[in-house]
Amino acid sequence: MSEKLKVGILGGTGMVGQRFISLLEDHPWFQVTTIAASPRSAGKTYKEAVGERWKMATPMPEAVKDIVVMNVNEVEKVASQVDFVFSAVDMTKEEIKKIEEEYAKTETPVVSNNSAHRWTPDVPMVVPEINPEHMKVIDFQKKRLGTERGFVAVKPNCSIQSYAPVLTAWKEFEPYEVVATTYQAISGAGKTFKDWPEMVENIIPFIGGEEEKSEKEPLRIWGEIKDGVIVPAETPVITCQCIRVPVLNGHTAAVFVKFRQKPTKEQLIDKLVSFKGLPQELELPSAPKQFIQYMEEENRPQVKLDVDFENGMGISVGRIREDSVYDWKFVGLSHNTVRGAAGGAVLCAELLKAQGYITKK
Repeated sequence: MSEKLKVGILGGTGMVGQRFISLLEDHPWFQVTTIAASPRSAGKTYKEAVGERWKMATPMPEAVKDIVVMNVNEVEKVASQVDFVFSAVDMTKEEIKKIEEEYAKTETPVVSNNSAHRWTPDVPMVVPEINPEHMKVIDFQKKRLGTERGFVAVKPNCSIQSYAPVLTAWKEFEPYEVVATTYQAISGAGKTFKDWPEMVENIIPFIGGEEEKSEKEPLRIWGEIKDGVIVPAETPVITCQCIRVPVLNGHTAAVFVKFRQKPTKEQLIDKLVSFKGLPQELELPSAPKQFIQYMEEENRPQVKLDVDFENGMGISVGRIREDSVYDWKFVGLSHNTVRGAAGGAVLCAELLKAQGYITKK
């Protein structure tokens, strides 16, 4: 047990913080030893601070119930207790940027679920199967921050996980134009149906900021490091609509693609099911063995049946078919709070440990 890295969760009382805590229960490499949240939660046990607001399907882990919550703003004090932190704080973008860099400057690596640093040029935004080499930009970031082991790394938005990995698997066919509509679960807003009764039997055709993220973030993931910063790719051009639907967990995407090369359906499916990345090669603890599955049934993937594929870390794809305007179309499904949020960040931390960026203090 003493060999495990000590982990702090910043913003541990919110929905993503809770997901981190439930995913890290019995983790072979990491142990949650510190939870920090807003001043109103500080000084209470985690069980008291969360109260009736525990939103996970599984019970609160016994190991965290009696941890006394610390004030997230007491950066030095929190940082002194841990080897690294996961960030799921609920603040303004500028406040998040500032506090995450403050933690990094205490020589504490920060693996963030937040969007604040996704466009900071020397902060890696990584889906470990797609762009693990972007972690190398950390060396340039450390020079800017004046740190030896402290840095910030982020994972991308939950909405792109159901189609960006698919397009990556098809890269050799040169996709150049993409239309995507995402049908996004309410947990993406940190809500349950109890919190958000107006979502029952309802659809809201707007999610603030999501369309811009869904169009631009894949290009940053497909970019390359030049002169110490990540320069986004220029293609494919993506246009997106994001719609909130009455589903608790699971983001579905309906996607249309034009290719410069003309693949067959068999080639497309083969590239999906054989697609592997560094997490699979390294056998990281949270890595899905099968990253993308293809489902032959006409009515799959379905949220109820398929969202937990590979413990929520896999992507499910179905309905690949030729299109009358575009070349091919498909439907993708990903778990937005596991692969798309806390689970994706845990996999990033595992990769950072394997690459030697996260070590014991």
